[in-house]
Amino acid sequence: MSSWKSLLLRIGDKCPEYNSSDPKEHIETCYGALRRELDHSGSDILSFLLQCAEQLPHKIPFYGTVVGLLNLANEDFVKKLVDTTHTNFQDALDSEDCNRIRILMRFLTVIMCSKVLQPSSIVVVFETLLSSAATTVDEEKGNPSWQARADFYITCILSCLPWGGAELFEQVPEEIERVMVGIEAYLSIRKHVSDDGLLFFEDEDENEEGLKEKDFLEDLWGRIQILSSNGWKLNSVPRPHLSFEAQLVAGKSHDFGSVSCPPQPDLPSTLSVITYGKQKHDAELMYPQRIRRLNIFPEDKTEDLQPIDRFVVEEYLLDVLFYFNGCRKECALYMVGLPVPFRYEYLMAETIFSQLLLLPHPPFKPIYYTLVIIDLCKALPGAFPAVVAGAVRALFEKIADLDMECRMRLILWFSHHLSNFQFIWPWEEWAHVLDLPKWAPQRVFVQEVLEREIRLSYWEKVKQSVENAPGLEELLPPKGGTNFIYGIDEGSEQTEEQRLSAELSKMVKGRQTARELISWIEESVSPTHGLESTLKVVVQTLLDIGSKSFTHLITILERYGQVIAKICPDDERQAMLIEELSSYWKNNPQMRAITIDRMMGYRLISNVAIVRWVFSPVNIDQFHISDHPWEILRNAVSKTYNRIVDLRKEISSLKKDVISAEEVSAKARADLENAEQKLMLVDGEPTVGENPARMKRLKSYAEKAKEKEVSIRENLEVKEALLGRAYNENEALFLALYKKLSSVLKERLPEPSKARTLRELKSIHADETAVELEEPSAMEMDDENGRAKESHSNGEKASDVYKVGEEEQWCISTLGYVKAFSRQYASEIWPLLEKLEAEVLTEDVHPLFRRAIYSGLRLPVNGYPSS
Repeated sequence: MSSWKSLLLRIGDKCPEYNSSDPKEHIETCYGALRRELDHSGSDILSFLLQCAEQLPHKIPFYGTVVGLLNLANEDFVKKLVDTTHTNFQDALDSEDCNRIRILMRFLTVIMCSKVLQPSSIVVVFETLLSSAATTVDEEKGNPSWQARADFYITCILSCLPWGGAELFEQVPEEIERVMVGIEAYLSIRKHVSDDGLLFFEDEDENEEGLKEKDFLEDLWGRIQILSSNGWKLNSVPRPHLSFEAQLVAGKSHDFGSVSCPPQPDLPSTLSVITYGKQKHDAELMYPQRIRRLNIFPEDKTEDLQPIDRFVVEEYLLDVLFYFNGCRKECALYMVGLPVPFRYEYLMAETIFSQLLLLPHPPFKPIYYTLVIIDLCKALPGAFPAVVAGAVRALFEKIADLDMECRMRLILWFSHHLSNFQFIWPWEEWAHVLDLPKWAPQRVFVQEVLEREIRLSYWEKVKQSVENAPGLEELLPPKGGTNFIYGIDEGSEQTEEQRLSAELSKMVKGRQTARELISWIEESVSPTHGLESTLKVVVQTLLDIGSKSFTHLITILERYGQVIAKICPDDERQAMLIEELSSYWKNNPQMRAITIDRMMGYRLISNVAIVRWVFSPVNIDQFHISDHPWEILRNAVSKTYNRIVDLRKEISSLKKDVISAEEVSAKARADLENAEQKLMLVDGEPTVGENPARMKRLKSYAEKAKEKEVSIRENLEVKEALLGRAYNENEALFLALYKKLSSVLKERLPEPSKARTLRELKSIHADETAVELEEPSAMEMDDENGRAKESHSNGEKASDVYKVGEEEQWCISTLGYVKAFSRQYASEIWPLLEKLEAEVLTEDVHPLFRRAIYSGLRLPVNGYPSS
């Protein structure tokens, strides 16, 4: 890498490229290197400098100052940089690239501070976004369902002010004041955004105080107001340009030019709660809120930060997480080296956990955050591991109120995290969960973590890890293994079914074909033993042969899947197949889930059959004490959804291929027609057409091009038919799922008059023999290891009692999963909502069930006011 590139990348860091840690010297050294290279590497410097500013946004103040100094040496270069930034910014607005819009606005604000841009140019950009936002939320002229985009534009304006508010109010006070008044007016006409359905803790959904809290934009406005009253002084934004102010004032300030926002989408032709809600959902997908704060630690752990400093550090951390996804080690290094003069380990932990648990989806796969946390623990071994441990303890204290989806993510993360640190954890602190009823969320959490650890290691290792709390062995699942019911013990007499199983095994090992096996079953097994015994023998035997490894399983399913399909052609029999499969792998839930997933992939099991099995009485009774049935259901829904996503991508690609093939075919046909019309002399006589060899070649090209076009079109038609089938399967799945959920909840939920909210449901005293439970802490951490003040490090019983009965806990857990499914697959459910309303969400449906679905879809029970 060129030396000037290294200097640009490492500016502001403690690194060998710079001899000191003084930011001023860094800027002078970097500027000197760039100035020497400008004449013969100007275009490379321009593109690399802008790339650095976009992908290392926490260093933008340094890059802005370097650009200001370059403006003194070469105005034309900087003018070109400003023009390129204008083009990039307009492209970002047109493509609705949220992160690029936000970062480029920050960059523009910073180079304005370095006298590169006229302050009035920044104000024009602000006013353009403000005007678009105000028009969007206007109920007469706009489309209020797209308020998410309007809020995003205002957030972008406000988030620039920590980097340039002081300069703007000093140089163009009237213009920026006009913008602030406009923002205040916007805030007065927009609708307050409720996070109902997206909150980390269930109790916050029904907390009246929580509903009255400021939303993200209102909160940011309040922080900016405080910053303004403090004279725009803050500690989290470096201001290196002040060291060069005397020089920078001599530079020429360039005009940025105007930009335009994309037109707002039209209101639906027929406005209803559903059409409005669908557009609102689409807008929030396009312009998602970056963060929902997860306040794990008490305020004193953030060292009395100014409100705006917290916002800025969150911005830094989120930017690093975004731009370094896939580069976990670099991500961790930049996260621990932010340009701020105070410690922020607790804030960093809260920000990462808020992203890991963010609803409806984290920005990246949860494994990314797992790896980043691991690397941060290694980068800050004396501080961050204790902070992470404190976060786990605090979340454990409130696990009963944690959203079901967040709870599952936390379980998966924690088990994976411990597997990277030799499964070391002070389990004795949580030994008291053994005194809780089997349905208590804390007990279920520990049980699920231990089970997931076994999947990542082995049973003996996990058992050894809990030796300080030996009682927890009770929560370990059975030692993994198969449950083959046709094994033959020495000396025992062979039963008829054992004989059939042995004969089938011999045939499989003899590599007989699926057709031969089907003939044998139809002639020798089914007529005399009936469907149930036949199914048991075939499924148990084939699974046993395939149990040695994942490869063996795949081989058996590929070779003899037709046999299973012949025996189980419909949903009822497929549900029986799953039950037999579940019995075989009853001691290994991981292999059970994998086998069902593979069978669904080979279309041996339908998603509706899986729903049917999940809602069998045995599984229903486990809804609140185990994730196993929900895991199978999640996999089925996810696989159905992924089929649709994959087909959409393939169809989109094929449509592009069709256009390309049409152009190639048209060109080949035109070349052939032109050649056929030409006159040439053959033996002195004029003849129509070119020489035969070229004509033959052109004709061949035209035919092949047409064949390719036809082939692609046929492929497109096939994929579109498959997509239509996938849509039908998806509709059948969700209708079956919600009908089953409605039915089982209706049987167990109390009368609506007794439980209109989850809080009322929890308060029903169903079990007089309540089990003692530890006193919930106020999530206060008081020692170096982050232990909660009220935690019971020796696992002794707590002084309070668990007040939720088993029936109520079952309802709470099941409703939590209803909300989670509705939220996760909202994009697929919205087109089906009218049918759901007609067939499932009828007038007699329990209000808590309706609320769970609506909450997942972020649809108020009373609907939206007409506009």
